[in-house]
Amino acid sequence: MPKPYASGVVPVSVEAVWELVRPFDGLPQWHPTIAQSRLTQGEEGQVGAVRRLELANGAVVVERLVTLDDAATTFSYEFVENPFDVRRYVSTLRLAPVTDTGHTFVQWWGEYDADASVESEMTPVFRDDVYAAGITALQRRFS
Repeated sequence: MPKPYASGVVPVSVEAVWELVRPFDGLPQWHPTIAQSRLTQGEEGQVGAVRRLELANGAVVVERLVTLDDAATTFSYEFVENPFDVRRYVSTLRLAPVTDTGHTFVQWWGEYDADASVESEMTPVFRDDVYAAGITALQRRFS
C-alpha cells in the first residue's frame, strides 16, 4: 500500500495555519490546484461532511471528512469519488508547533490501494501535486 508523504515548515503559528486549513470547504482559499469546493452533505466542521472539489484541470473529486481534532490540529478525509485509478484513499493533514521558533510543522500524507502499474504514477501526484504543492502555497502565503 503506497504512502505518499510531504512536510514543511510554515513561518507562523499553528493557530494561524489552522484557521486557514481547518475549513473542510476552504481548499480553494489556499491550495493552488483546487478551483472550486462546495459541501454536498453535512455541515462545515462536521465529521461525515462531504465536499465536491473541482480541480484546476476540471476533474472532480468528492471527499468525506473522516476525523477532525481541533486540539491536535489534524483532520483526515477519504475519497468518495475520484478521477484517479485508485481505491480506498485516506489522507491526513497534521500541524504541530516548532517550539524554538513558534512556526508550524505541516505534515500531509495518504494511503491508497491501486494496481501496481498505477502506483508509480499516482504516488508522485499525491505527494508533489497535492501535499507538497499545498504546503508550498502555505509557506508562500505566510512568508
